[in-house]
Amino acid sequence: MEKIKARPKNEKKLKEPCDYRVILLNDNYTTRDFVVEVLRIVFHKDELEANRLMMDVHRKGKGVVGQYPFDIARTKVDQVHNLARQAEFPLRCIIEEV
Repeated sequence: MEKIKARPKNEKKLKEPCDYRVILLNDNYTTRDFVVEVLRIVFHKDELEANRLMMDVHRKGKGVVGQYPFDIARTKVDQVHNLARQAEFPLRCIIEEV
């Protein structure tokens, strides 16, 4: 029978990566319909949830639209900015560590 070796005391434990919130920022130029489409395309929200989030961002000036590991959050931000640029809207979003 093979003995199970104990982990050496100096071996570091791996910790879970931090999550990041993607926060959509309100502006006075981007249409509500475009924001809903972005929420559906980039964040895979259904129509009802996308409209609720859009109104939340509109009323409060910003709103959390998702929580992801850093690389995914960064990709989502880039996708939003690219779609907004193509449609000539100033829609922006940011990420912050949870």
